[in-house]
Amino acid sequence: MRHLWPLCALLCSFWQSSWAAEAASARFGWFQYQGEDAVFAVPLKVGHYRNPVLAGFFPDPSITRKGDDFYLVNSSFSYLPGLPILHSKDLVNWQLIGHALTRPSQFEFTGAGLSRGIYAPTLRYHQGTFYLIGTVVDQGGNFILTATDPAGPWSDPIWLPEVGGIDPDLFFDEDGKVYISHNDAPPGEPLYEGHRAIWLWQFDPVAKKVNPESKRLLVNGGVDIRQQPIWIEGPHLYKHNGWYYLLCAEGGTADQHSAVIFRSRSLSEPFVPARQNPILTQRDLAPDRASPITTAGHADFIQLDDGSWWAVFLATRAYQQRYSNLGRETYLLPVHWQDGWPQILAQGLAIPYQLASPASLKPQPVTVPQTGNFVWRDEFAAAALDLNWNWLRQFDQSWLQLKDGALHLRAKADRLESSGQPAFIGRRLQHLRFTASTALQLPAVGQSAGLVLLQNELHHYYIGARRTASGAEVFLEQAKGAQATQLLAEQLPAGPQELQLKVTGAGAELSFYYQLPGQGWQAFGPVQDGTVLSTQVAGGFVGSTLGLYSRLEDKP
Repeated sequence: MRHLWPLCALLCSFWQSSWAAEAASARFGWFQYQGEDAVFAVPLKVGHYRNPVLAGFFPDPSITRKGDDFYLVNSSFSYLPGLPILHSKDLVNWQLIGHALTRPSQFEFTGAGLSRGIYAPTLRYHQGTFYLIGTVVDQGGNFILTATDPAGPWSDPIWLPEVGGIDPDLFFDEDGKVYISHNDAPPGEPLYEGHRAIWLWQFDPVAKKVNPESKRLLVNGGVDIRQQPIWIEGPHLYKHNGWYYLLCAEGGTADQHSAVIFRSRSLSEPFVPARQNPILTQRDLAPDRASPITTAGHADFIQLDDGSWWAVFLATRAYQQRYSNLGRETYLLPVHWQDGWPQILAQGLAIPYQLASPASLKPQPVTVPQTGNFVWRDEFAAAALDLNWNWLRQFDQSWLQLKDGALHLRAKADRLESSGQPAFIGRRLQHLRFTASTALQLPAVGQSAGLVLLQNELHHYYIGARRTASGAEVFLEQAKGAQATQLLAEQLPAGPQELQLKVTGAGAELSFYYQLPGQGWQAFGPVQDGTVLSTQVAGGFVGSTLGLYSRLEDKP
């Protein structure tokens, strides 16, 4: 049952007064998502794998291993359950097995924007325990979680009040000492916008505290402070052949993003940057190239038993050369060593969509893929919500019920534009070309229900149905940098109590449809602007999700 999100502990009052008036809930019969990108349709060569290995909103990957098992975590920002944990046997096929944040005693994000919450975590395994260190922005700072099973449960947070900034890393040295490196303000006044530094602390895992006298500077500014590098962050420490290596992200999260490497013989000595930095970027490629992968950076390394090294990192698939609705995805590339320095990808080379798989690892396909072209359907027949669903900010699920092969959402006053918790569940958008559809019963008077494409509070689409004084109607709303406005509405004929809704996407084009029983799909309005859901328009750090929503209407 690890592939399901257990609701029992969260819904202790679920079956009582909350659902006394069952007719007041919106009833969804099923949800289906289908993705069909052209780059995934190219036949896979024998012995090769596809990039990205995790499609859609899987940013800031960090990887660890326990024996023959590999585990990976990603940032989740203000989505819950938070910090998705994925498992693989071959580095290529990944199965979502759980989340590290599963209860309110850990974190909740009421009032937080979608791009706040949980920032870049690091996942490590050491002597029988999994450690997860990360940042909760605006609500406590840096923390550590622990678990003996990466699928959970994970502990409540160990807070690190002395450790400021973001993106902490946990490093277990060969002598038994443990260190935390992280991004924070530079020493003295910043010299320019984006001037940051990487700092190091010694950490006592028994006392669960850092040594307050151990703080020292590792990197000031970046590879070459004379060039005013920006946003040095995402540090990871490793030790290899007697050298300490420090891998960082540099250049910000947009088109100038990169991964850079430093090394030192001792943690008490200066870290020297590699001459070939950056060791990963796509910023020097022609912007008009076909099927571009952009914003590459923020990497983590893993070594296999055969001695080979591999890197997971984030990057973004773009349409029209610059827009992306998917958010930052997880990619995999081999690491090549030369003259004592690692290189992920030589400058000027494009990230490949296909590459030879790790030779020493036997392919292990998974039951629910997270990349390639696939169909994902939820009939809501299980006793618990599938792990691929997420919601916003709070663990309260009193407004959600799985019953009689359907999903029931009780309408709430919280809207998608709010910083509260709307009655919304969503799954990641993982393809540039996709179709999503659902079947629902018309909600009660004073409510609406339907399909949502959500990028953030002020950038989304909502195709829904509601009853009015004159009958029932289907409508479409768009939020484009402000509160949502209605684009169109159409009266439905009297009689039918059910309908289906659908949205299709192809890059910058979104098309919406509805279907009544016994009829075909009806196009609903003109093609809409898909760039509304792109990071380049909406800003922030999240990717788009799509799913199901119900709300109270101001006017019945």
